[in-house]
Amino acid sequence: MTRVAIIGAGMGGISLLEIFHNDPLVRIVGIVDVDKDAPGIKLAKKLKIPVAQDYKRLLKSKKADLVIDVTGNQGIEDSLHATLPPRLAIIGGPSAKFMWQLIEERIKSKEKIERHLLEYQSLYKLYVKEVELAIAEERTRIACDIHDGLVQTLAGLNYHIEYCIDQIEKNKRGALRSIKETQKLLKGSITEARDVVFNLRPLLLDQSGLYHALAKYMKTYEKQYKIQTKLKTSGGESKISSEAKVFIFRIILEALANVQKHSGAKEVKVEVHSKKELLRASIRDNGIGFQSTKSNIRSEDQNSFGLEAISERARLLGGIANIHSQVGKGTTVSFEIPLPKGTYARES
Repeated sequence: MTRVAIIGAGMGGISLLEIFHNDPLVRIVGIVDVDKDAPGIKLAKKLKIPVAQDYKRLLKSKKADLVIDVTGNQGIEDSLHATLPPRLAIIGGPSAKFMWQLIEERIKSKEKIERHLLEYQSLYKLYVKEVELAIAEERTRIACDIHDGLVQTLAGLNYHIEYCIDQIEKNKRGALRSIKETQKLLKGSITEARDVVFNLRPLLLDQSGLYHALAKYMKTYEKQYKIQTKLKTSGGESKISSEAKVFIFRIILEALANVQKHSGAKEVKVEVHSKKELLRASIRDNGIGFQSTKSNIRSEDQNSFGLEAISERARLLGGIANIHSQVGKGTTVSFEIPLPKGTYARES
């Protein structure tokens, strides 16, 4: 084990303390600084490492094998080389500065990695939560669609068939007319059933594609809420990860839900453009709007509109979301998401 004495308790001393304190091959026998309130002195006391203001007193104890001078003081370095015995190794001047700068960068890199890991963990947890929530919401919505749409249509078909059976002998022409009407209703039911089947798989965005899933959803949205929808997309989807597709899909659905609940709009336009290393999207309605004092969605007075969730989802993807609204002139929610570097999405 190498016993190290550190002279200087500024940034250099702190960097050395932080890396050497937990190193099993190094023992810090003391740190010295003329300033008793230096940040490294405070840290050393916290770590229960001996401190001193006179480096000569520390070195007289003969406990150190290596002296590292990070003061940058040429006088101290010259004194060390002139007075210390040959058994002691000395690192000072540019060499010491280079050492603690490397150590400091290593600490920063470690902290950055740990921070990214925590962000990815949060992202994954929220992704799982998003998927579970989306599935629950889709099940509820599809159950309502089946009950209010398909089931009632099938009940109508059953009535028409019963009427045909009753009229087939009494009024053949009327029965034939009714059969043709029933056939039209049946074709409509088949289309409706196909929509239900698609809506059972809204999260398989990698297979159907984000743009296709949005188009299908907005078609259902328009039919259900009587709000005219327009979708405009450009750029490829190859650079958008499956997790990001779910988040982007959910952001747009959240914004559309806000339009339906709060805006009183007759029309909503959704635009999604993927170009080079950035995805831009906007949801614009022609509703009543509201007084917007801040462009950033994190404005506290806007929480009732569910916009905080939009901002959080965008942030976790490394992006940012904004809102612009004016009374009587509608509302626009927009967000930008960075895409991986390297290949570029093709324009469609």
